[in-house]
Amino acid sequence: MKLIVDANILFSSLIKKGFTADLLFDPRLHLFTPEFILDELAKHEKFILQKSQRPKQGYIQTLHTLQEVISVMPQSEFSAFLDEGRRISPDADDFMYFALALNLKCPIWSNDKRLKGQKKVKIYSTDELRETLRLNHS
Repeated sequence: MKLIVDANILFSSLIKKGFTADLLFDPRLHLFTPEFILDELAKHEKFILQKSQRPKQGYIQTLHTLQEVISVMPQSEFSAFLDEGRRISPDADDFMYFALALNLKCPIWSNDKRLKGQKKVKIYSTDELRETLRLNHS
């Protein structure tokens, strides 16, 4: 299953070990994210380190591991969809996720309920994704 991963999913997985972090490594998922996420993670590194209580080296190692399972897409790959992403995104800060989702024709994985305020791109919360994968596994 192809999915766009948003920042709140990555932040959650970096701060706390648990189901979200495990799900990022589920072999049934093919994950993508816009390249600007790397700047977001760098900008909030101190906060993530403080909340997670991980040493910086462990955090850096985890980031490298995540980049092995998540394809980081340059904006040039989905620039043709930026305007439509802006139009349909319920949150102006999230339009790149929508542009990438439109380009790849796949849903977005996010726990931001506001993103469901549009009908063009399917949004999966972690709980919905867990249920979908469980149903597809049986």
